[in-house]
Amino acid sequence: MTDRYDVLVVGFGPAGAVAAGMLGARGHSTLVVDRLTDIYDKPRAIAIDHEILRHFDNMGVADQVMPYIAPFTASQHFGAKGQLIRRIDMVPEPYPLGYTPSMVFTQPPVEAVLRTHAESFDCVTVSLGVEMIDLDIREDEVVATLKEASGETRMVAARYLIGCDGASSRVRELAGIKLEDLVFDEPWLVIDVLVNDAGLAKLPETSAQFCDPARPASFIMGPKNHRRWEIMLLPGEDPRQMALPDNVWRLLSPWLTPQDGELWRAAAYRFHALVADDWTKGRVVIAGDAAHQQPPFIGQGMCQGLRDVSNLIWRLDRILKGQSEDSLLASYTQERKRHVETLTGRIKAIGQAICERDPYAAAARDARILADGGGKPLVITRQEIVPPIEVGLIAAEGTPARGLLFPQPAILENGESRLLDHFTGPTWRLVLDGRRVTQAQAKALATAIEGLRVVAVAPEGADTADGAALHEKDGVLTGWFERHGAVAALVRPDHYVFGAAADLDALHQQIQDLGARLA
Repeated sequence: MTDRYDVLVVGFGPAGAVAAGMLGARGHSTLVVDRLTDIYDKPRAIAIDHEILRHFDNMGVADQVMPYIAPFTASQHFGAKGQLIRRIDMVPEPYPLGYTPSMVFTQPPVEAVLRTHAESFDCVTVSLGVEMIDLDIREDEVVATLKEASGETRMVAARYLIGCDGASSRVRELAGIKLEDLVFDEPWLVIDVLVNDAGLAKLPETSAQFCDPARPASFIMGPKNHRRWEIMLLPGEDPRQMALPDNVWRLLSPWLTPQDGELWRAAAYRFHALVADDWTKGRVVIAGDAAHQQPPFIGQGMCQGLRDVSNLIWRLDRILKGQSEDSLLASYTQERKRHVETLTGRIKAIGQAICERDPYAAAARDARILADGGGKPLVITRQEIVPPIEVGLIAAEGTPARGLLFPQPAILENGESRLLDHFTGPTWRLVLDGRRVTQAQAKALATAIEGLRVVAVAPEGADTADGAALHEKDGVLTGWFERHGAVAALVRPDHYVFGAAADLDALHQQIQDLGARLA
């Protein structure tokens, strides 16, 4: 065996491509294998959010993916009698992370950008048409048996293996990792149509959930003329038969005729809620659909997979560089599993309300949702639904802002604005309220954490304690500090807050805690 790598990534879908790109950017020798040779040419995922676009920007690919992305319109929920009962929208400007909070996208070209990015690093090797058929988890490495398209087999070794190989993950199976059932299993048909101008004129102007007990359905406005329907299948309907074009157009008949567009894809799915019992087994780690599956009702499936790898890669980077022990991986499972369970519970509640087939229960549901809105359609944001990190590598319970996504203000520079990450990068950083704390004061404390970057930010035109402070355009971060009663925040490479501090003494304690836990 002559081929040895720092990391072997199995699966070159979005999660695997992002993992490989992040590893490549950090200089780690990486082999990526996938049994398929090409990108699937039809859309599967359709939604991303501002957290994921922030990672794309950090990777340097945001400009390349933007042509395939559009804002996600508000989703209006209609009750059993066709009445508006709820509206799911996004938070208003100024946007907390610097991007439109909710977006739709076209998967094949975005996936191509992610693959090209991963392949651009000299330390990343991509082998397609290659299947992993066996693995041996040893104390100091993982040895994988790979089967080439020719039928020949070879063995490679890696210090760690990441399984991003989908819902039927071979990595998960061979590692002996089990799935836990989160109790949701419904048959749905997903239909993608490229709609012409005549058809577009017939359709709703926003995305919609039709909570009709006779047949629940979802309508999603994708980029440009791409429209998606997710339609519940009824007892006795054969999923394969229902996916045939004649039946698909019959289901679409309340909205379109075959003359109104081109059928791009129709696929039957069972919407599951599942999560792996453990996400690591020795030196094997799983991510994405290999680790969890959830119903798609707020479009978080691919987002969850990319959260997994952004959470994982900075940990592996520290371990591979000898900055942290293997035990740092334990908090990966802890954090991501709890996050998936909490979000899936919220998605299930929305999905179960949408899927209600009993007319009397559906009427009661509509009345309850309207009552929650004070007699008017209830308005919530998708950002309210996605939880923070609740456990893991975050400060002690009661610490301000622990586990929250850190905001990203627009920073003014020479009459133009750039987002904060462009000044700091996706690394461990200590961000200060420049009105109250100077970088000199904080840097004396920051030496306890190797590589901790220190930056001060203050509002445009404000008096500052630090003359070197950056100035933000819209007061996003200033308002955040004030809401949390904080003068500083310790922020992780994946943009989650370890903790925020009300004063320098509290900050000193948090840095000492963090240093011990990163060792």
